[in-house]
Amino acid sequence: MRKAPYSYGWDWGPRMVNAGIWKDVRVEAWDAVRVDGLHIAQQRVDADSAQLQAQLELQAGRSGPVQVTLEVLGPDGQQVGQFTQEAVVDPGQNRIDLPVRIAKPKRWFPAGYGAQDRYTFVASVRDAAGDSQQIKRVTGLRSVELRREKDQWGKSMEIVINGIPIFAKGANLIPLDAFPSRVSAARMRSTLQDARDANMNMLRTWGGGHYQDDHFYEVADELGIMIWQDFMFGGAVPPYDVEFRENTRQEAIEQVKRLRDHPSVVLWCGNNEVQTGWENWGDRVKFKQSLDPEERSRVERGMTTLFGTVFREVVATYDRDVPYWATSPGTNFDGAADQANDGDMHYWKVWGGPALPVTEYLNVTPRFMSEYGLQSFPDMRTVRVFADAADMDPESPVMRAHQKFDKGNGNKRLMLYIRREFGEPKDFESFVYLSQLMQAEGINLAASHLRASRPQSMGSLYWQLNDVWPGASWSSVDYYGRWKALQYHARRFYAPEMIAALRNDKGQTQVSLVSDRTTALNARWRMRVMGMDGKLLSKREQKATIKPLSSLRVGDFSDAQLLGKADPKRSYAVFELLEGDTLLSREVMFFAPAKQLALPAAKIDSQWRADGDGYALTLTSNTLAREVWLSFGDLEVSVADNAFDLLPGEPLTLHVTSKLPMAQVQAALQVRDLAATLAGAPPEPPEAAAAK
Repeated sequence: MRKAPYSYGWDWGPRMVNAGIWKDVRVEAWDAVRVDGLHIAQQRVDADSAQLQAQLELQAGRSGPVQVTLEVLGPDGQQVGQFTQEAVVDPGQNRIDLPVRIAKPKRWFPAGYGAQDRYTFVASVRDAAGDSQQIKRVTGLRSVELRREKDQWGKSMEIVINGIPIFAKGANLIPLDAFPSRVSAARMRSTLQDARDANMNMLRTWGGGHYQDDHFYEVADELGIMIWQDFMFGGAVPPYDVEFRENTRQEAIEQVKRLRDHPSVVLWCGNNEVQTGWENWGDRVKFKQSLDPEERSRVERGMTTLFGTVFREVVATYDRDVPYWATSPGTNFDGAADQANDGDMHYWKVWGGPALPVTEYLNVTPRFMSEYGLQSFPDMRTVRVFADAADMDPESPVMRAHQKFDKGNGNKRLMLYIRREFGEPKDFESFVYLSQLMQAEGINLAASHLRASRPQSMGSLYWQLNDVWPGASWSSVDYYGRWKALQYHARRFYAPEMIAALRNDKGQTQVSLVSDRTTALNARWRMRVMGMDGKLLSKREQKATIKPLSSLRVGDFSDAQLLGKADPKRSYAVFELLEGDTLLSREVMFFAPAKQLALPAAKIDSQWRADGDGYALTLTSNTLAREVWLSFGDLEVSVADNAFDLLPGEPLTLHVTSKLPMAQVQAALQVRDLAATLAGAPPEPPEAAAAK
């Protein structure tokens, strides 16, 4: 019996070895005919028609005639077709195929590219005795392609849905809890909604956990979140014996048959990091070197046979509509794993290994980045669940216990990255805040670079979306569903249209405009260089036409070109993308690490009014306020945006969702920004915020 690898502990979660049956059990009995399954094979789907085959699986206790009726309902619930077929079943397994054609189908698209229309297929089976059974499938109609073509950068890797090359924007999903039996339908929905709300269109269900519940995929179908589905192998080289291989073949068959009618499942992947671990990880390399050549060959053949042949055959047999990828990272076993010019990459030289600076992200452009990340601590409300006031120190036993990277020493790595950009945190709450800013700004840089590099790079899945418990990790949403700064930044750097201003460690800035639209975007981009006192030092504005599904490089600037004689520590640049008078995207860029900047003390005014299911909060600052963070003490209040930059004299209005009285929410508001944090000032007290 296989168990979820993560339950034995990982570098983001505790060792909590589960045991026992945690899903429903039932006994089924029949003596004539039993309906085993219904699969809607999508043989060809385009704008003109959908050529389908309804494959009905039956178990028969004896021979006899049956009548099969298939009713097809459109997305609006209206019948679009009905098909009937007579057949004779034999004892054992039977399959009855019914051809189905739908003219001008309403197709399923990923979020941001169209509607998530789905059709309902209801099959009824009547046997000779007149007994009838029914089975229903709800699925979206779409074509899926994993495009792999040689080009000037190597060999491409991109997901193509309904003929549209999709830049995959998203994150990796780990199990939703250390105890999977605690995961509710509401938890699944909120996790997927968090992804959709941050403009994501793909999640990679990581191979070190367990297969998600049916409801998870139903919600993904509804929200248009594409699923990269790993088989559950997470780093360990599998046994090579035939018995294990056949056992896992059956596991793969069961999961493919269970999930194949979900339009959200667009890629099956054999494993997570088995090949790259075998080739590159110290303990695996040492183990490999300890084997005699014959045994080493058997282990390698076992790995490539299971992931390169067995699982590939399972997918080709049972889900011919969806492509298969042998291992992540990898090249589909066409060569070594983790190559920038072919296949997908897990890039961990930033944070992991040599702990390179975040600007190193700009020096690697993989064809598809399926893992990269930086750690942070969760929201202070979450920290207070597991820690008392005496524990509020990164190196306290409690904090080390909730940090699983590097055997509890991960907070030293976290502090290294914080100090590089921000200097020494003044207190623990500042440490938490700065950890989230470091993570958000670093991943912002990497994701923006990947999107600006389209079509060379066609995927950005950062590590990781969620947590299995409350603690330090690479997540952008903590265990209790509270958004970190990264999740708010993701909503901006994954926006359908964005401006990327990428400054490297040599003081060179590349500016690109990115659009996911399937039509051309006529826009203009604007650049302002400003002093910390709010004075406009220079301005530039140009019109630009961004082609469909593309990135347009519009400028390369040195610090000297942008600043002139201005002091880099007392200046910043604002880059904006506009369509008419609508601001589509903004990026504020600095010319030195935050710890060297002369950030001014900001005075932020707030105004409130009732608005729908909460309140509209308008904030105005007298000067630049960098990375403004709004919190409400222990109140569960959500805000439409956070971790944002306020420009001097430019008000920002955002929605605050709460059922509490306005006066109570106002009184609880605390406003923190980077300048005050680096100066050691506490967040603005509730009294001052409420009085404004």
